[in-house]
Amino acid sequence: MSRQSFGKLDDGREARLFTLVNAHGLRARVSDFGATLVSMETPDRNGELADITLGYDEAAPYAGPSNPYLGATVGRFGNRIAHGRFELDGRPYELATNNDPGGIPCHLHGGEQGFNRRLWTVVGEPGSSRITFEHVSPDGEEGYPGTLVARVTYQLTDDNELVWEATATTDAPTIVNLVHHSYWNLSGDPTRAVLGHELSVHADHYLPTDAGMIPTGERAPVAGTPMDFTWPTRIGERIDDDFEALRIANGYDHCWVLRAGDGLVPAARLHDPASGRTLEVATDQPGIHVYTGNFLSAADFDGNGRHGKGGRIYDFRSACCLETENFPDSPNQPDFPSPVLLPGREYRHQLVHRFSVD
Repeated sequence: MSRQSFGKLDDGREARLFTLVNAHGLRARVSDFGATLVSMETPDRNGELADITLGYDEAAPYAGPSNPYLGATVGRFGNRIAHGRFELDGRPYELATNNDPGGIPCHLHGGEQGFNRRLWTVVGEPGSSRITFEHVSPDGEEGYPGTLVARVTYQLTDDNELVWEATATTDAPTIVNLVHHSYWNLSGDPTRAVLGHELSVHADHYLPTDAGMIPTGERAPVAGTPMDFTWPTRIGERIDDDFEALRIANGYDHCWVLRAGDGLVPAARLHDPASGRTLEVATDQPGIHVYTGNFLSAADFDGNGRHGKGGRIYDFRSACCLETENFPDSPNQPDFPSPVLLPGREYRHQLVHRFSVD
């Protein structure tokens, strides 16, 4: 494994960048800042390697307020919690409300200083294709109860799979939903929108939301709606349809309910017909959140040294996120899978990305 400096943070600490390689020449670069996937290089149908993720060239922009969680590990609770509030064992907790879709405040991706803005520690002896990061989140960090010990492992296998696996333990009851948040553009050219990518999702239902992007509790069928990706469909084919869920989110920004199964189950398949690249996602989680970059804006990448990699400017719908997860707002929804982690138990989340070409 090669390792190098990834630049200094505002407090003077140095972040590092680690390069994982496999037998076929695929390369993944990950940083200890935010346990972040910085780049993923895979070949197109002509064998040409290209980076298929959005990111930055150094650590500092990842800590900035305009970073839309590029490649990050988010937590303690990925996705949204209504009004930043939940109860646990009869005790109320108040979290930061750092997001306000529709003008309605909510807690998003762990708060003001979530796991994506923490410098993680490398644990164990990293190998050429595997590395593990650890973050100890003290009791009360961002308002969450209990001291949580979180670990994230990245492994790049010779089967052309990038495995992201998260585990966590706690010394007091708490809530956990660790989520990987890479932005994919399989063309290798992030100046191109992903509307021509073909997406399929292994789900017959999705979670409708209110105007604040909080699930209503309903599990709505996708059949006959623009939310139906049970067969490969271009992302741009129906994204601007006059459909309430799409109007609220300005496109796709929703959690789909995956078909039940034991262990790893297929979650989604993303394919770029132009390059031939395909990404298949499998997980052990109950949902997958598909986000099509509806709130990406060139203004966030055009100034103050905050350009994307290679000076690129990432614009509206220039990538697609495939975030496997527990359901949003599950601490407040008793009919959703419970996000509660108790002492003596281990939280585990496995996400497998498989890369191929046609």
